[in-house]
Amino acid sequence: MNVIQGGRARPCRTVAFDRPANSVLLIEQRLLPHEFKIVATKNFRETAAAIRTMVVRGAGAIGATAAYGLAQGALAFRSTSLAKFNQHVDTVYQTLKEARPTAVDPVNAMNEVRTVMRLGETVPEQQVLALAAAEEFASSDVEHCRAIGQHGARLIRNGMRLLTHCNAGWLAFVDIGSATAPMYAAQAQGKQFHVFCDETRPRSQGATLTAWELSQQKISHQIIADNAAGHLMQRGEIDLVIVGSDRVLGRTGEVANKIGTYTKAVLAHRHQIPFYVAIPLSTIDWNLKRGLDIPIEEREEAEVLGAWGITSAKKREYIRVANPTSGARNPGFDVTPPELITGIITPMGLIKPKDLWKRRGDLGHSA
Repeated sequence: MNVIQGGRARPCRTVAFDRPANSVLLIEQRLLPHEFKIVATKNFRETAAAIRTMVVRGAGAIGATAAYGLAQGALAFRSTSLAKFNQHVDTVYQTLKEARPTAVDPVNAMNEVRTVMRLGETVPEQQVLALAAAEEFASSDVEHCRAIGQHGARLIRNGMRLLTHCNAGWLAFVDIGSATAPMYAAQAQGKQFHVFCDETRPRSQGATLTAWELSQQKISHQIIADNAAGHLMQRGEIDLVIVGSDRVLGRTGEVANKIGTYTKAVLAHRHQIPFYVAIPLSTIDWNLKRGLDIPIEEREEAEVLGAWGITSAKKREYIRVANPTSGARNPGFDVTPPELITGIITPMGLIKPKDLWKRRGDLGHSA
């Protein structure tokens, strides 16, 4: 997508790789919307830390970052011993896997990279293949999002009012996004519509990231408090809900996404509003058998007890809001059952949640 800086638009991807420096290049998303900055992680541990601390976040983006991080770690290895190389790659893999446990994209991405790597017979061959596979994952992420946009755009009609939760935009992927892809495609088709962005507490990715994206793209939008969605639905002011996901169970159609998604699905179902989930194929988990087994990340209390913002002196600062002696509970995700979901928007088209397993062959599951 384009980023407007100094009045000029320039194309930019969320995740890229600097081969000469063996560095992963990331948009520092914690600074948005107040400052646009690209940072470089110099080794796989820094890359894992960037995922863990949410310098980069979003299913596809952390998937691509993990893929590049695995290649980065492989390329840093300096011996010709395959046995030692494999041990080193195992360490890189586990370090990146543990950075954000709920999302499945990083694991799927790294598994793809390792499968390709094994075709090499020497350490140098596997190193070259690792980077090539990571680049391929990043490129396929973009193409998947483009296809999601084409399939999902037909759901959007002129004059519609949409609701989205958290950020499943191009910042959450390598480019284009999942939940925003139909919006961008519909805009390109000349359709006029309005988007309500849930603020998405406690990190406010809707208010900061999705709103910034839509503003850059000149799409009509407003930020609403998380608890305002039910009020708007009750008064007929929301026609369609599109969200993303960090993990969709292929066997059951259950969807793990940013905390609050389940609440929006219940509200949409109550008011008979279509509720869609947009995902690339890398977000599908074909192994887990029930949503209760999805690891739900518990994040720091401070995210709930306060907020980050920019002071009048343009300094980023954390402010405590809550009662000073109170603690907090901060689950990062929740799980939405398939009966609350109208459909899954995939690169292969619109699919009912419970039909994913029937369509597994079409969706890239070979087992």
